[in-house]
Amino acid sequence: MLVVGAGGTGGEVLAAAGLESGWSFVAVDPSTPMLDLARAQIEAAGLSSRVTFVYGDLLAVPPETTFDAALVIGVLHHIPDDVGKETLLDEIAMRLRPGASLILAGNYRNYASEPLLLAAWANRWRMGGADKDEVQRKLNKIMSGAAPPESEERVGNLLAEAGFETPSKFFSSLFWGAWHTRRVNG
Repeated sequence: MLVVGAGGTGGEVLAAAGLESGWSFVAVDPSTPMLDLARAQIEAAGLSSRVTFVYGDLLAVPPETTFDAALVIGVLHHIPDDVGKETLLDEIAMRLRPGASLILAGNYRNYASEPLLLAAWANRWRMGGADKDEVQRKLNKIMSGAAPPESEERVGNLLAEAGFETPSKFFSSLFWGAWHTRRVNG
């Protein structure tokens, strides 16, 4: 299984590895410190023998390497433009066997387009103990540091252009959505 943007908690690998003992993973992340954090969590769980860590972007994984599935969680909205999003999804499709599953999750709406949802997000942070200044810093960060696809329709179009089937959404919360799709056969 290919895990794109695997740095941080290693949560995707940890969760998926618990589902099937025979699954192995290639965990890719461009941030060395973030992938080091994930590696530490995966090693602590005793799963490092099932994981190959790739420091860099997806281009560091040879295109002739093929996978049965891919996870891309919390990545797409950090890519600043549609060209970059299209390139990433093309590179993933190139490395998946026909019919292979892709789980894609991330923010998928322009934040400023949904003021009510943005206020709900801020309220969630406040309920978690954030003070007014911290909430404002977080809002400023997401408003300037992410570029989600502008709609769920755009997510579907990006996936179709990369050679994936029409995605099925299985989760949604505020700006976040998660979809399953498969690489088109042939």
